[in-house]
Amino acid sequence: MTHVVITGAQGFVGRVLVKRLLSDGLGGRAVSKLTLLDIAFDAPHADRRVVQLAGSIAHADVRVLAYSTPVDAVFHLASIPGGAAEKNYALGRSINLDATLGLLEDLRGHTRPPRFVFASTVAVYGEQLPATVDEATLPAPALSYGAHKLMGEALVADASRLGWVQGCSLRLPGVVARPGDGAGMMSAFMSQLFWRLSAGEPITVPVSPEGVAWWISVEQCVDNLLHAATVDPERFNARRSYQMPVLRLSIAEVVDALAARFGDDRKALVTYAPDPFIERLFATYPPLLTPEAERLGLRHDGNVDQLITRAMSG
Repeated sequence: MTHVVITGAQGFVGRVLVKRLLSDGLGGRAVSKLTLLDIAFDAPHADRRVVQLAGSIAHADVRVLAYSTPVDAVFHLASIPGGAAEKNYALGRSINLDATLGLLEDLRGHTRPPRFVFASTVAVYGEQLPATVDEATLPAPALSYGAHKLMGEALVADASRLGWVQGCSLRLPGVVARPGDGAGMMSAFMSQLFWRLSAGEPITVPVSPEGVAWWISVEQCVDNLLHAATVDPERFNARRSYQMPVLRLSIAEVVDALAARFGDDRKALVTYAPDPFIERLFATYPPLLTPEAERLGLRHDGNVDQLITRAMSG
C-alpha cells in the first residue's frame, strides 16, 4: 500500500500533482491511497483511492486524520501567497510556518520516516539580488512569505536530521499558467499573459517589456516535485534544499513566443504599466545557476516554446 498526502491539493500545482499520482504512481509504485487536504473541495473525487479532508492544516485534528494510516510521502504545497500574507500576518504565519512545523512534528511517531517534499519559493532571495544568483547565494527575504518559507526549509532539514522524515525543499519560481485572476498573488500577471493572449483578450501587465523573470511550467514543476520524492535521499545536500532550474526570459520574449503561437496581433493586446515594487520583486531577475539541482535530476522546460506547450497542457 502506497499512501500519499498532499496539502493545498485544490491549488494550481496540487491539481496537476493529483492527476499525475493517480495515473503514474510514485516512483514506479501505484498509489493505493491519496489523502488530499485543503480548505474546501469543489466536489467529491471520482477516484475511490482519494480521501478529501476539508479544513485548515493549522488545526491539529485535520492533520491527525491525514496521518491516521501510515504515510509514504507528503507533498506540502499549501501556502498563503505573498500579497495575501502581507495583508494578514497572522494567517500567513499560521499556514506558511506554524502548520509546516505541525505537519513535521505529527510524523514523529511513524515507524518508517516518510518522504516529505516542501514547496518553498524564490521569494527567499528578496529584492536585492546579486548580478548572478547561484546555489551559494544567501537568502534575504523581503516579505514575511519568503521569511516563513525559509524557516520552513530549516524545519524540514532539522526534521530529517532527527529522523522524522526524509525531507527535501524545492524553491519554486513563477509557475505558469495558473488559471483565474490569481487573487492575492502579485505575480499573477505571469500566468494571465498565457490565457489572455491565447484567447485574444487585452491585458495590462505591471512590469516593463524588458523585465526579466524566472519561469517554469506547471508540468515541469510537478516533474521536479515527484523526482524529489523518489530520488535516493543519500544524494541530498546538507541543507536538503534546492532551487528549481528555470528559464530566464523577458516579458517581451514570452509575449513574442505567444504571438508566434496564437497570432501576431496578440502583441497589440499588451499594455505595460510598470509598478516599481512589482518590477523589483518579479521582473529584475539575474542569471540563475543551478548545477547542483541539475546533478540531482531537476530540470527546467528547455525553451520558451516547450514552456508554453507544457504550461497550457492542463
